Formats: sequence, C-alpha cells, structure tokens
Amino acid sequence: QVQLVESGGGLVQAGDSLRLSCEASGQMSPSYHLGWFRRAPGKERGFVAAINWGSDSAYVVNSLQGRFAISRDKGQNTVYLQMNALIPEDTAHYYCAVGRKFYNNYRDPNEWDYWGQGTQVTVSS
Repeated sequence: QVQLVESGGGLVQAGDSLRLSCEASGQMSPSYHLGWFRRAPGKERGFVAAINWGSDSAYVVNSLQGRFAISRDKGQNTVYLQMNALIPEDTAHYYCAVGRKFYNNYRDPNEWDYWGQGTQVTVSS
C-alpha cells in the first residue's frame, strides 16, 4: 500500500511557474512508476508525465514537453512536477499516482494503482 499527498497548487497568472510535489509513504519498489495526471473542468483525467522510481527514466506527454518536467527525490520519497509558462488551459486538478505494472497503456488512468487527493491549479489570463 502506498499513500500519496500532493501539494503546491494554487492560483497563478499566465506565464507563471509552479512546482507540484507528491510525497509517497509506504513500500516503494524500484519498478514502480510515479505519474501526474490532470482533470480539467468538463474533461476526463488525462496523463501528464511519469517517472520510474528506480531508474529515473522520465516521460512528459508531447504537448507539454518544453514547459513541464517531472523529477523525483528518492531520499525525500517525493516526485515533482515543474510547470513553466503556464497558460489558462493548464487549469485543472492535478493528481499524483503510483503504477506498479502496466498491461496495455500507461497513459490510461485505470492502469495506475494508488492515487492522491490532488491539488488544484488555476491559471488566470
């Protein structure tokens, strides 16, 4: 069992930066992935980025590359989502998740096992 607690969200203006944090507690395996998803108003939860807990191999969805970056600090049991040049379309509830094993598509939220409560990011124009 893994528990996740996100923090760092807030209300910002377009062009600003934010760094979201997700602290994991419980047994973490090097094979696990930590990921970030977001749900914008009226939309489904969508994949943002993921990082392998052991290898540090990371991936950010193409549409956000160049503005978003994911990283992790194993000593702090924390994964981060650095978000730069924010735009109003980034407004969403951001969730951290742990995936133990992927069977079909790691971008599918159903493939992920543990979730935090999320943190709200609102970008004003």
